[in-house]
Amino acid sequence: MAKVTLEQWRMFQSVVEHGGFSQAAQAVHKSQSSINHAVHKLQETLGVPLLEVRGRKAELTDAGRILLARAGGLLDEAEALESVATSLAGGEEATLTLAVDVIFDYECLFNAIEHFAEAFPYTRLEVRETVLSGAEELLVQQQADFILSARVPQGFVGEPVARVRFVPVAHPQHPLHQLGRPVARKDLKACRQIVLRDSAIRNRQDSGWLSSDQRITVTNVQTSLELIERGLGFAWLPETRIRESLSADRVLPLQTEDPWERDVTVYLVYADVDRCGPATGYLIEALRAGLAPLE
Repeated sequence: MAKVTLEQWRMFQSVVEHGGFSQAAQAVHKSQSSINHAVHKLQETLGVPLLEVRGRKAELTDAGRILLARAGGLLDEAEALESVATSLAGGEEATLTLAVDVIFDYECLFNAIEHFAEAFPYTRLEVRETVLSGAEELLVQQQADFILSARVPQGFVGEPVARVRFVPVAHPQHPLHQLGRPVARKDLKACRQIVLRDSAIRNRQDSGWLSSDQRITVTNVQTSLELIERGLGFAWLPETRIRESLSADRVLPLQTEDPWERDVTVYLVYADVDRCGPATGYLIEALRAGLAPLE
């Protein structure tokens, strides 16, 4: 068990920071005698001199200099611990888990997380990236506090918050861009398709057009995009995640016979809306603030 108290370390630190016992007493609003007693008791308990008084000024001994450096870290940790306890006592969540479909606008997500981290520094946030029914599965298994997903699990209520357009794209030099005519289904079938795999474990599902004879399956939108930028295939990708590549002409939308662009609605789904704390509410509002209103 520790023989000295945090208060004694604080008094010792104050004397050093303010240059003397009387100055420290004024700074921390305590009597000079209480400061003297705390530091004297600290030195007596440790069995090593920490300060030498020269005139009106208290100066550190070599041992005092070493211990002060360690004590500073200890006091910072104690202050941080008290802040965490205060936050938890106020109802803030200790941890928060968000499952987000990879089609969601990551710029919006990152901005919201940045604001959240500043407002709730002591709430641990876990962001689990999912594909297709992956977020749905995590919610049902009680592994997420809320999800942003194109699928709403049975028995839950989803609030539509965003609409994502999927665009068929390929590298500018891909054969599908060299046809000199709109791309037909038979043309796609003869080319390699880059497909996203469902991240769910139990009930994996497919979505969209999957009729190509050649296929590369990946688990991340960014991987799919990089393969397309290398000319290795085509894919339907969420416009929210490929804006930069489109602007730089690293990939181009396919001109097709039929309008094969498709819109997908992203829903906000709570595990239990009645149990949402202030951190959850703040993060959700930060996400909403970055989204265009649905028409």
